[in-house]
Amino acid sequence: MLGAAALLLCAGSVEAELANAIRAIVNDAVITYQEVAMLDQQAEDLLVRQYRNEPSRLEKELNKVDSQNLDGLVERQLILHEFKTAGYSLPESVLDELVDETIKAEFGDRATCTKTLEARGISIEKFRQQIRERFIIAQLRLKNIASEIIISPHKVETYYLAHRDDFKMEDRVKLRRITLSKSSDPKDPNAEELAKEILQRLKEGASFTEMAAIYSQDLKESRESSWYRRSALRKEWAEAVSALKPGQWSGIVETSDECYLLIVDEMSTAHYKSLSDPYEEDSPRPLVREVIERNLLSEERGRLEKQWIDRLKKKTFVQIFY
Repeated sequence: MLGAAALLLCAGSVEAELANAIRAIVNDAVITYQEVAMLDQQAEDLLVRQYRNEPSRLEKELNKVDSQNLDGLVERQLILHEFKTAGYSLPESVLDELVDETIKAEFGDRATCTKTLEARGISIEKFRQQIRERFIIAQLRLKNIASEIIISPHKVETYYLAHRDDFKMEDRVKLRRITLSKSSDPKDPNAEELAKEILQRLKEGASFTEMAAIYSQDLKESRESSWYRRSALRKEWAEAVSALKPGQWSGIVETSDECYLLIVDEMSTAHYKSLSDPYEEDSPRPLVREVIERNLLSEERGRLEKQWIDRLKKKTFVQIFY
């Protein structure tokens, strides 16, 4: 009968064997369970927190991540094999420059780099190999994918017409507000009375900006206009501004905790954004056209990459172990 120490040694041996077990073979390169597991671990904590009460969904998402990571490692080896068999080469002088640039960018100097790598259990030779492979993969991807992509104006317009509802804007209103919090402390100003006083001063010609700077307890919202979808406005606000035009202010809007005075700065009726309109409400860039081009570029890059990887798989020995 095995003692406790022997059992622990056996368990450790089994764990080590599993970690080093072969998960996939790409020509003469081996991908181990440990390599995939190290990548899986980066997403595992987040998924466990996100789906802790949904065990079946958690298992599905973990399996999905595992499959994606395995595919990524296989594709990496396919590209490296293609570099080797296609007769490409990377001169040592170029690799030296790449290593120096990486050390400067990521660590500052070589001494710091060496200490950091030692702490991570990575040799300088392994680090150099990682940089070499990273550069090779990036260059072959660029050569076989990015250089072939052209997004024509016709493609952009076709996408826009097919997805027009994605660019539909609801009725919106741009507001600023004066916020007065109600308090049960008799020493604090009475919010309702103060709101009446501010409203009277507005009627007498005081500017909303001036009153907000003096009285509002939420200065950021008072000084900066914000766009709101009318359908998403809280009920009290929606009723108060429903009949207002730009430049007009509301009466006193009361809730259980606060009193508000609102001013309409701009209004926008429901419409479809054009290709030359800003995609985001409060930012001049990017334009709708630019966002569509970016989406189409991503889709086309994915399609071309899949075609390329499939071609590499057809001419390379690949075996996956489940």
